[in-house]
Amino acid sequence: MTTYLEAAAAPLKNTGQIKLYSKEDFEGMRRACQLTARCLDEVARMIEPGLPTKEIDDFVLQFGLDNNAVPATLNYRGYQYSSCISLNHVVCHGFPSEKPLRSGDILNVDITFIVDGWFGDSSRMYIAGEPRRAAERLVDLTHDCLMAGIEAAQPGNRLGAIGAAIQELAEANRCSVVRDFCGHGVGRLFHDAPNVLHYGRADEGPELKPGMIFTIEPMINLGKHHVKVLKDGWTAVTRDRSLSAQFEHSIGITEEGCEIFTLSPAGLHKPPYLT
Repeated sequence: MTTYLEAAAAPLKNTGQIKLYSKEDFEGMRRACQLTARCLDEVARMIEPGLPTKEIDDFVLQFGLDNNAVPATLNYRGYQYSSCISLNHVVCHGFPSEKPLRSGDILNVDITFIVDGWFGDSSRMYIAGEPRRAAERLVDLTHDCLMAGIEAAQPGNRLGAIGAAIQELAEANRCSVVRDFCGHGVGRLFHDAPNVLHYGRADEGPELKPGMIFTIEPMINLGKHHVKVLKDGWTAVTRDRSLSAQFEHSIGITEEGCEIFTLSPAGLHKPPYLT
């Protein structure tokens, strides 16, 4: 049975209960998430063929330090980078490296900054140079899937409505939804209840209530949904080597609908980014 708890009375750990945050808490999330969004805007100006992805990660770390923020992934469960950077057939949790981007590469950059104890979690897709048409189509579709899920995130709906909207759109366009990873509660914890599946039925899951804060972060594959994790214990790739794309927003449920905390202040929502 799902239980809800006022965040002010909740312990600072994942108890499986869904925390309900106050208006003041929402303001804390806005500050953290907007810093993350600003950083992702700056990353858009960097992306070009020949750029080593480690330079993106170095920039993310410095951007955080310059703004009194800490990258949440740095040293998280042994992870050694300030961001996750996932290219082409990498689904998520890819390592930044010295390997340069090639023209046509698509990549997801996933950043979470901690600001005054709040976790601002978001990711966007980028394209180096000229994309192949199939890759461009996948990136567009994945953003559309994210926004379809957000549109379903309304008070009174079930959590499953989010996944159902994403799955319906992805499969209608002959793509698949990754099932091995999901969105999650966020706030003063990096990962909290509830788990947010990106597939399922609209009538399943706990009721969405004002005050809930969580991520929606669908991973959409051009091929089948199956993935595998490499020997490094982090990098997840498509089993059939098909392209994969992901977008992520942190949102809060309000009385009227939902608020997207991580919207780009520069309007750089999806490629091509005209910076």
